[in-house]
This record gives sequence, C-alpha cells and structure tokens, in this order.
Amino acid sequence: MSRFILAGLVGTLVIAAALAAAVVPTVPPRADGIAATGSLLGARQWLNTAPLRAEDLRGKVVLVNFWTYSCINSLRALPYVRAWAAKYKDRGLVVIGVHTPEFGFEKDVDNVRRANAALGVSYPVVLDSDYAIWQAFGNEAWPAFYFIDADGRVRGRVLGEGGYDQSERLIQQLLSEAHGAPVGGGIAPVVGSGPEAAPDLKDLRSEETYVGYAKASNFVSTEGVGHDVQRLYRAAPALQLNQWSLAGLWTVGGEFATLNNAPGAIRYRFHARDLHLVLALSSQGHPIRFRVTIDGAPPGADHGSDVDARGWGSVQDPRMYQLVRQKGPVADRTFEIQFLDAGARAYVFTFG
Repeated sequence: MSRFILAGLVGTLVIAAALAAAVVPTVPPRADGIAATGSLLGARQWLNTAPLRAEDLRGKVVLVNFWTYSCINSLRALPYVRAWAAKYKDRGLVVIGVHTPEFGFEKDVDNVRRANAALGVSYPVVLDSDYAIWQAFGNEAWPAFYFIDADGRVRGRVLGEGGYDQSERLIQQLLSEAHGAPVGGGIAPVVGSGPEAAPDLKDLRSEETYVGYAKASNFVSTEGVGHDVQRLYRAAPALQLNQWSLAGLWTVGGEFATLNNAPGAIRYRFHARDLHLVLALSSQGHPIRFRVTIDGAPPGADHGSDVDARGWGSVQDPRMYQLVRQKGPVADRTFEIQFLDAGARAYVFTFG
C-alpha cells in the first residue's frame, strides 16, 4: 500500500510548474485527462449523484481525489477537499472522490455510504473497487489529487498530504483560464478536528503497522505468527519502540487478525500524539466492547475520539478508530487494547 503523510516531491514540482508557467506539466502517460476522465464516466456505481456524463464535465475544471475511508492520510485531507468543493462549486469546479478500497470491507457500498454521511462528504463519489480508475490514472497513493482543466488535460498531480495552498492556487488558475477572467480570493482557512487534524510531525516516531501477516512487521511473540490458524498468544513481557504483540486466542490472516475467544488484547509500544487502529466485526451482530490503557492506566485526558476517559469504547462499524490523542508531552508509551467480546478484527495501526 502507498499512503503518504506529506506531498511527494513530484506532486509539489508539478503544481509549482503549473502555477509558474501555466503550461501542462509532465505527468505519467496513462494520466491523460481525457482518457482518464473517460474511465470515471464508465464506472458502475456513484454516490451522492446520478452517474456523471460527459456533458456534466464539459467546460468544467475537475478535481479528482483518490481516497479510501479508513485511511488516516485520506481523512486528514478531507477538510480541504470539502472546503474546495463548497467554495468553488458555483465557479465551475467539479470535485469527484474516487473511492478505491484497501480492505475488503471498504468494497461494501453500504459501508462507503455510511462513511460519506459520517464524514460530511456530499460531492460525487464513484466506487472503484476493481481499481479500474486507479489504473487508468496510473495512480500510486492515497490520497492523490489530479487537477484537470476545462479542456480535459491533467495540469497537476499531488500524491499524499500537504501542499494545500499550492493546490488551491492551481484550482483558482484553472478556473480563471476557463472563465477568461480572474478567479481568486484568499486561501480557504481549514482546520481539521478529531482524526482529521494535521499530524504532529515533530513527535511522530511510529509508523503505519499492519496486523495481517501479508504486510506485518515488528511483531513479537514466543509462539511465532501462525498463518490462517487459530493460536494462543501470550503477551510479550517487554516491547521495544514500535514492537507489538497479541494476547489470547487469535487467527492471523493475510489482511487482519481475528479474536476467536474473549478476552484478548493487542499491545503496542509507540511514540506519537495520536494512535489509531482500523477495526471491524467478524460478523454482523452486537458491538464488541473494548478498553484502552496507556502504560497500564486509563487514558484520562489522553483518550481518543472513540473512547472515553476511562478507556471504554466499542467496535460498531468497520472503520478507523482514534484511540489515543495525547494532550501533554509525547514520550514512548505502551498502548494496550483489551477486547471483552470475541469476533474483533484488527487491520492496521496508524499514527499522527
């Protein structure tokens, strides 16, 4: 998987070139605007709109945002995308979210529809569960942004978070060209809240860590990880920074680990302001209760948006859960989540 915290150098240079010279920057050959936009119009399912047609985009400036709803990098970019969609909708900008899933549950249209509503995504979203649009654009990351002018040419590309001021200036430039008159104004003031808040990069020393064995790293266990077999794990007595362990009866699959019997726990030694974990239920039914501790104690003021000060929370929908947001100084801490019910699925840790 490719998730980026900051805009890549290629994206930054592409935007800068577009702003400075008002010419078409170099982009991957498969990212031809007309052909790539055609892949959008041929897609099978849309949310928040009837299927868009060629005439709906004719003469419009189009911003294509590749995202997936459980990705922390995609979530932190959403406040900007929502702001641009609202600010420039009546000036000729069409924002299209291309939802290309990473995990199996993100292919479920009802899950994506609920996520759109919860996240305030009201602009058109097209489902790309077979990666056809991703491949047509030659895309490489979540999130990614493609800026298409009124003539159907890709004029800029940004991979990852960051560079938002430059991106908005490019939107203004493309709209000005389309209208033949300046479309300017100040840069939209955007401040994300909760999981959408910008990361605390100065204290970020932990990185994305998968639980499924296909991409897992830094797992510590005397038993060793079992592939697709039920195994009783014992928590490691001590963890170094960015190591993690399981406790209880788990089946570790390629994409996620499933708790077979309760109780069970996951422990992680981390260094970051925020800790998130993508969680789901193995079957529809009652919510799965859990409790979070930090260094063996309830989180108190350092609880995330999905737990209370005592550390209590529950898995109700398949999504990313913010479990820790530290208010004070950031140091190496030991996080533990204990599940009181069987059936929890754990996918990936992310940090901010």
